[in-house]
Amino acid sequence: MSVPDPASAAEVKEKEDAEKFSFMAPVTKAPKKIQFAEDMQEFSRFPTKTGRRSLSRSISQSSTDSYGSAASYTDSSDDEVSPREKPQTNSKGLGDFCVKNIKQAEFGRREIEIAQQDMLALISLRKRAQGEKPLSGAKIVGCTHITAQTAVLIETLCALGAQCRWSACNIYSTQNEVAAALAEAGVAVFAWKGESEDDFWWCIDRCINMDAWQPNMILDDGGDLTHWVYKTYPNVFKKIRGIVEESVTGVHRLYQLSKASKLCVPAMNVNDSVTKQKFDNLYCCRESILDGLKRTTDVMFGGKQVVVCGYGEVGKGCCAALKALGTIVCVTEIDPICALQACMDGFRVMKLNEVIRQVDVLITCTGNKNVVTREHLDRMKNGCIVCNMGHSNTEIDVASLRTPELTWERVRSQVDHIIWPDGKRVVLLAEGRLLNLSCSTVPTFVLSITATTQALALIELFNAPDGRYKQDVYLLPKKMDEYVASLHLPSFDAHLTELTDDQAKYLGLNKNGPFKPNYYRY
Repeated sequence: MSVPDPASAAEVKEKEDAEKFSFMAPVTKAPKKIQFAEDMQEFSRFPTKTGRRSLSRSISQSSTDSYGSAASYTDSSDDEVSPREKPQTNSKGLGDFCVKNIKQAEFGRREIEIAQQDMLALISLRKRAQGEKPLSGAKIVGCTHITAQTAVLIETLCALGAQCRWSACNIYSTQNEVAAALAEAGVAVFAWKGESEDDFWWCIDRCINMDAWQPNMILDDGGDLTHWVYKTYPNVFKKIRGIVEESVTGVHRLYQLSKASKLCVPAMNVNDSVTKQKFDNLYCCRESILDGLKRTTDVMFGGKQVVVCGYGEVGKGCCAALKALGTIVCVTEIDPICALQACMDGFRVMKLNEVIRQVDVLITCTGNKNVVTREHLDRMKNGCIVCNMGHSNTEIDVASLRTPELTWERVRSQVDHIIWPDGKRVVLLAEGRLLNLSCSTVPTFVLSITATTQALALIELFNAPDGRYKQDVYLLPKKMDEYVASLHLPSFDAHLTELTDDQAKYLGLNKNGPFKPNYYRY
């Protein structure tokens, strides 16, 4: 009996395996190049010339500093006729509004009903105070993001006795169907997604400039409404009882007015309240940063090199989420305390110039301007993702990218490839505006906390006796912060421990709070 040659047996086995797994064999012929239609229609909001986006349209820092709602059921480009040119009335025959399409009201109402299910604290406040009508006589003019969650706030203010006129604080932020639902319910709302800069200021003006109606309260997000009143209708401030502001940018403007002795009414800084800082800024961003990046880029986070600029509450939330998914996170900071916190949390603190060539994802959350410059962008590697989680659109120097040698290529809504002459591509999200709501959504529960805080601030300022608040900027009283938190505890079936009389005396506290001094850092 002959013994088979081992080499021959191996060759036979190799041949059999090759035939068996032929479907896995590499393709040796050149792959066929994909051809794109030359007449592909460009994204309608960005007309092109010689293959490049038109860059002539000026963009206001304040009017475009945040987001366009990814949750909106319709795109703003579905109708080229400006809402300003279309006469519209709701089912009651009222026409004091301007929205994209009043016929979308039914869809918007469904969005609002869904939001209400996770905003139980605001609904609870509505039920508790509805009999007293603490905002009876209040005429509130508002300029915020118009989403389903904001609609719940607006309708709560109306249920508490207020009259409201509303515009959007950002040209991309409005959910058109929600604006329609508010208009159908009788709210004077002037907003639609994709407003021009002229439309933006026109909408604000329509809210203020109304015969036989003058506001006595302002709810602002970003400071544009306050700025417009100061600039155009300064006499309106004679009847204004107070301003409530919720953004970093808007609060900064208020402090500038106060420092210059130009603030002529009391203002409530909601942004720096504990409930806003911790929940909206920290916990919200911890979840929404991943949502925004995943929806836009489908990026795999594990092993990616990520730089987060700024380690405040927003930066802390972003870093915690990214670290949990296996990214290698570096932090840039100007504040030694925040930098030390980042080090203790396990992050390297470096200058942006030191790591810019290795970065896969760059996230800004400082509230500053020119954090990422053209020099940084030029040195980035191919495929780097650049986005902003701060309030303003000034953190990334997007204007420096609007030059003839660079090509803008719209990939999908809120996602652009910026192409350098050598072929390098940088992925820019939301044109440098707020990522989480431009490209995804924010958890409704968090917005319930912020909205409840805003509502209580309005009630406090409107009902405060003369002399309680001067012409200055104030933080929300600690007792109100605790009340906002307590309204949300039932959602978790949480039960607070109560102090005994002896314990309260020992600590020098009232049994019902406040439980921490104003200087306490949570």
